[in-house]
Amino acid sequence: MTTPLIELHAVSREYGEGPPALDRVSFSVRPGEAVAVLGPSGSGKSTLLNLVAGLDRPSAGTVTVDGVRVDGLGEAASARYRRAKIGMVFQFFNLLDDLTVADNVVLPAQLAGMDRAEARARAADLLGKLGVDRHARAYPGRLSGGERQRVAVARALMNRPALLLADEPTGALDTASGEDVSALLTELNAEGQTVVVVTHDLALARRCTTRTISLVDGRIADDVSAEPAR
Repeated sequence: MTTPLIELHAVSREYGEGPPALDRVSFSVRPGEAVAVLGPSGSGKSTLLNLVAGLDRPSAGTVTVDGVRVDGLGEAASARYRRAKIGMVFQFFNLLDDLTVADNVVLPAQLAGMDRAEARARAADLLGKLGVDRHARAYPGRLSGGERQRVAVARALMNRPALLLADEPTGALDTASGEDVSALLTELNAEGQTVVVVTHDLALARRCTTRTISLVDGRIADDVSAEPAR
């Protein structure tokens, strides 16, 4: 049996008074899966993503990713974990406007201590693969939303992460650009990349994932595997 890449066991997250953001959530994700975490605002999606990314700690339960007990990491170890294991794609790209496209993509490798020439070569390869290599010397503000998201994906893949986390990756894009990014995520998964997409968009989930986990009030309401509509 394949060892899960992600495994959450009885995970809860509480913030002071009131109901928990997550309430005894348990599930696993196998290497190579494409999973969507669905739910309305306030359902616990962002909290779940932050726990898997090591940006937050659970109040109870365990979070294990690629053999690492993420819930037990300190701040410095969490940062190293993200550099080594996680690629993150955000709704609003989070690119640095004062760096060129190529420098944005290279940045994670520099932080991880990769050789400069190797990092530049990998960045060029990723930008070419994702169809934005002609913008390598441009600044992000000169690019369309879809192009910026492709650059963000290149940056996320720079350190060959075990897991790609995408937080509402098409939320700031027009329909055509959103479909392009969905197709890109589908292609990456077909090549073996494990992908978890956090979204409220059922159509996006159906296009680029084969499994949907639905959250309601911090609990798993449904966990369904199916062939995506492509």
